[in-house]
Amino acid sequence: MQLSSILRPECTTCATPGSKKKVLELIGDLVAAQYPNLSSQAIFESLVAREKMGSTGIGNGIAIPHGRLTDIEQPIAVLVKCEEPIAFDAIDKQPVDLLFALLVPADQCQLHLSTLSCMAEKLSNKLILKQLRKTCDESELYQVITG
Repeated sequence: MQLSSILRPECTTCATPGSKKKVLELIGDLVAAQYPNLSSQAIFESLVAREKMGSTGIGNGIAIPHGRLTDIEQPIAVLVKCEEPIAFDAIDKQPVDLLFALLVPADQCQLHLSTLSCMAEKLSNKLILKQLRKTCDESELYQVITG
């Protein structure tokens, strides 16, 4: 899977959200701005519902928040680099500075799992992580993650 098929440059950002709740709201706002048929509140609620089942903070400063939406046909991704790490209840108890959010169609379970797997694999690459953390230029972030 090509990440550029699900991640738009406009959904790649550097931010200082300050909290887990604020970063999930930011993700909802970014997606709703690019996909006017989607509600930022519905996106936020989908992400929060998943977080209530257990944190999507996978360790090493990374979180992969994800949710299912009934109003989409293809996955949608968002990359957020936090200028200041935030508490995210990650499995290693460390704050998170890189979030790769994923929204998938509610009825496509296998697509959801394969896309999550692709994201996790990409974010396990130490060179990619180093490059992502080194920059706060949004277009460069997009190039690093989709390259």
